[in-house]
Amino acid sequence: MDRGLALEGYQPDNHADPAVAFRVRVTENEQEIPRHQHRKGQLIVALHGGITCEVSQAMWMVPPQYAVWLPGGMPHTNRATAQARLCFLFIEPGAVEMPEHCCALRISPLVRELILTLADRQQNLNAPATRRLVAVLFDELPRQPVEQLQLPVSEHPRIRRMVDFMARHPEQRRTLAEWAKTLAMSERSLARLVEKETGLNYRRWRHQLQLIQALRLLIGGDAVQQVARQLGYESTTAFITMFRNGMGQTPGKYLASLEALSSGELSGDFS
Repeated sequence: MDRGLALEGYQPDNHADPAVAFRVRVTENEQEIPRHQHRKGQLIVALHGGITCEVSQAMWMVPPQYAVWLPGGMPHTNRATAQARLCFLFIEPGAVEMPEHCCALRISPLVRELILTLADRQQNLNAPATRRLVAVLFDELPRQPVEQLQLPVSEHPRIRRMVDFMARHPEQRRTLAEWAKTLAMSERSLARLVEKETGLNYRRWRHQLQLIQALRLLIGGDAVQQVARQLGYESTTAFITMFRNGMGQTPGKYLASLEALSSGELSGDFS
């Protein structure tokens, strides 16, 4: 059974099962869960569409084939694209060795299928076969590679102001000098502040935000040329170069790989 993003009727903190999984279906509109936290760790797997997760110091865009890991007790918000298909896996603290910090993971087909199978066995969590399935899942989860799909952010009011503006107006590609003038700072001081708060220089930080925005728009169905315009690029070629530098392949090849995945391995997941 598919559930909505908020998982009505299930409270993670009221259960002590080692692992519980749910299939999640998002409606035709984007959905958001405001800032919250729970005792259990949570792995959010994107099957179709994507989800953006934000914690106090970073933001993740999770496209298909990836997941974001949220340790227990970590306050976060979730925002899923329209028509997204997700899987939530809640893990009891200490049940398996997972990273102590939030991170994006590239999920293998085996782990994805194990999680989906567990989601289909919600009513039989104590059955021996289900316990064996969870044991295999716990063997495989720590082996999933960490991917760099996050944007470092900060609670510093000036950094927060920049992030909020760039998220609302992605087409306005302000330079560091323009931001320094807006914030009444010297360009050097602002450059130091961005690097101190995010660990990246301004150019790399802005490109990482644009990559996250590009993934969200492409997954949402916008054409490459549309995304380039929406992100303020003067040419589609320049946008493609930025995307290839960040993802290792062009937007076209990336979308083709997602389409192949959806029409192949995942064709029967939501029948």
